[in-house]
Amino acid sequence: MWHLKLNEALWAYRTSPRSATGTTPYALTYGHDAMLPVELSINSLRLIEPSSLVSAEYNQSMRQELEDLEEARLDAYNLLVAQKQIAERAYNQKVRQKTFGEGELVWQTVLPVRLKDPRFGKWSPNWEGPFVVHKVYGKGAYHLRDQTGLVHKLPINGKFLKKYYPVTWEMRE
Repeated sequence: MWHLKLNEALWAYRTSPRSATGTTPYALTYGHDAMLPVELSINSLRLIEPSSLVSAEYNQSMRQELEDLEEARLDAYNLLVAQKQIAERAYNQKVRQKTFGEGELVWQTVLPVRLKDPRFGKWSPNWEGPFVVHKVYGKGAYHLRDQTGLVHKLPINGKFLKKYYPVTWEMRE
């Protein structure tokens, strides 16, 4: 019986308000809410009111709804943008940006992540290096070279790097 209920389900989907926009997709498209089939069968107030208007008044009210439609669409769009910014702030709340300059010494995480050396078991190193930042690209990408001057083939994301602080004997005391 799904083929008989599909039209009703689609109608319900198109005429139910979305939390993101605060209105229905039908209203954003046509400027006013759709009439439900039940409203047509019981002659609701929404159906009786326009029929009592004179043709010119009805046309004027429909034009006014269409003029207000663009504003409603802009309001819905602004609401969506605001909600996305709130979600972005919540998602990026604990993100700390790492920036490195050319010539800095960095550690690189052992890639692929969580790859264990069977000789060491759980004592496998998590970081390797030190490496020198050879070139800085935009959006957190870096090109590395090792201490001997050999440049890596592929750039690496900054989230897989951390600053290298050499430990000296004076620091340990």
